[in-house]
Amino acid sequence: MQDTTLISTTRDAVKVMNRSDLTRRLVAKLKKEEAVVGGIGHTHFDLWAAGQRPTNFYMLGSMGLAAPIALGVAMAQPQRQVFALEGDGSLLMQLGALGTIAAVNPRNLAVIVWDNGAYQITGAQPTMTSTNVDLVAIAKGAGIARSTWAKDESHFESLVDLALKGDGPIFICARTDNQPPAGVTERDANKIRIRFMEGMLNGSSRA
Repeated sequence: MQDTTLISTTRDAVKVMNRSDLTRRLVAKLKKEEAVVGGIGHTHFDLWAAGQRPTNFYMLGSMGLAAPIALGVAMAQPQRQVFALEGDGSLLMQLGALGTIAAVNPRNLAVIVWDNGAYQITGAQPTMTSTNVDLVAIAKGAGIARSTWAKDESHFESLVDLALKGDGPIFICARTDNQPPAGVTERDANKIRIRFMEGMLNGSSRA
């Protein structure tokens, strides 16, 4: 029986929430060196502002690659729960990754998408999700059965709790507003890479 947390709804039927707030709610639940791959722009700016964890990876300029990178981490370290944080515009550039995730079927991977219907960091040009595209429907069609919209903040937290149980993959999409990020990432690619690699090594032997 499907978990009742995975409700069936549509993009237009859910609450529009604040991306920074949801990011903080996610990070507050991470207690076991979970890896988080933050997509480009405001997605990883908010992740940075929520606390610079060694197991966070902040992408710089690699649009659409948060989910593929997170999948690689999940495959390399199946004992570690992995989250990909991505924007709707970025995900639309790499929809094929959803089919790959479904085929690999990693139990330890969750993809969280912030859908504001815009390429916010480049001038708020509308994405296709502002019209007829439903990313949850696409994820389900790609084969990720555990795909759902977050109805509100409480439901989002329940979905994170479900993901932390390690019975994925799970795809969570949240409608978000166009508020600016809570901070700006330190743009030192080498420092980001080294810190993340050290974070992965420090917890890689954990059962």
